[in-house]
Amino acid sequence: MKERTMNRIQADDKLVSRLQSYQKTSLILGVVGVIALIAGFFLAGPEHFFTSYLIGWVFWVQIALGALVILMIQNTVGGRWGLVIQRVMEAATRTLPLMAVLFLVIIIGIPHLYEWSHADVVAQDELLQAKAGYLNVPFFVIRAAIYFVIWIGIAWLLRKWSLQLDEDPDNASLRKKMRNVSAPGILLFGLTVTFASVDWMMSIEPHWYSTIYGIMFGVGAMASGFAFSIIILWSMIKYKPWSGIIQTIDVSDLGNWLLASIMLWAYVAFSQFLIIWSANLPEEIPWYLKRTTGGWQWVAIINVVLHFFLPFFFLLVRGTKRAPDRLKKIAWLVLVMRFVDLVWLIYPPFSPGKLAFPWLSIASMIGIGGLFLAIFFRHLAKVSVPPVYDPRLPVTSVAEEAHSHVS
Repeated sequence: MKERTMNRIQADDKLVSRLQSYQKTSLILGVVGVIALIAGFFLAGPEHFFTSYLIGWVFWVQIALGALVILMIQNTVGGRWGLVIQRVMEAATRTLPLMAVLFLVIIIGIPHLYEWSHADVVAQDELLQAKAGYLNVPFFVIRAAIYFVIWIGIAWLLRKWSLQLDEDPDNASLRKKMRNVSAPGILLFGLTVTFASVDWMMSIEPHWYSTIYGIMFGVGAMASGFAFSIIILWSMIKYKPWSGIIQTIDVSDLGNWLLASIMLWAYVAFSQFLIIWSANLPEEIPWYLKRTTGGWQWVAIINVVLHFFLPFFFLLVRGTKRAPDRLKKIAWLVLVMRFVDLVWLIYPPFSPGKLAFPWLSIASMIGIGGLFLAIFFRHLAKVSVPPVYDPRLPVTSVAEEAHSHVS
């Protein structure tokens, strides 16, 4: 077998310098955003603050969770498509400890976000009394801790074994371990993400329920993960060794995955709407009435057009999926609309019957996002190339890169 690597191949100095520059810039933006958030707490009030914070936090945690499930799918089914983004996804999952720490702010804001946390409200509501065994503050916090322990544990193991394979690429036991963790991990991910979406978002309106809400949340996270990875990857494609490894087929495959995740999200979201509309039950329709009246219907229409139809039709075109610049623009559009979708899902109960944009959520996006990206770029700069030990990557490009580093 032709020797592919003798040492782990690092990125060239230009890429490392660029990633370190991104890290510093992200950290500065994060600090500025956090300061703006703190100012917003006193200027806009605690309810607006915690609602906006929840929107920004969920947006970024979805990217980390999407990266985690993509990693597990790659380790389970294989495929070259996952190899070129593997390091990007691994770095994204390393932000989960940060997101766990930032969740403490949501715990503080529980009284402002969730009506089931008020004893006087529960005492006057039979339905909330029936759900009190599940919807209570101590159990809410315990469940969140369990979710993060599971997610962080899986991410840590996959990252650890992946880096070990760089040093020992012929170690079949490591590959087997990654598959054995990833396959059941996908099922565990689906279960935990479903409960997490119910806890953090659906329980804002505890009288309403949907059995496919968790699926919609999880698929949306996967779409966020693919869009994020495409943006990062094509921002580094001109640097070595990425420039010698990534091929046209990789661009097309990632475009197909983004298309599939958007289609699945749209299918689940439409199915939920169709089921509730056809049943026309009084305990279900208020949720949609809040989001389709008072101006919120325009947000819903924009969400459908820009979140699904526009990316769908562009990604159907072969040329779009094979052109990195075009695909990157579509990925940006998907990420922006993921944020709009979260605003539409979370904010209407706090502004019933009136369209209002939570402007403080922009500061939340910047503050939390800056900290998220600073951690992300820090880990990406350590091992910023695909797992070049894998035979499905171009051997000649890797060998040439190894030779250039040795010389």
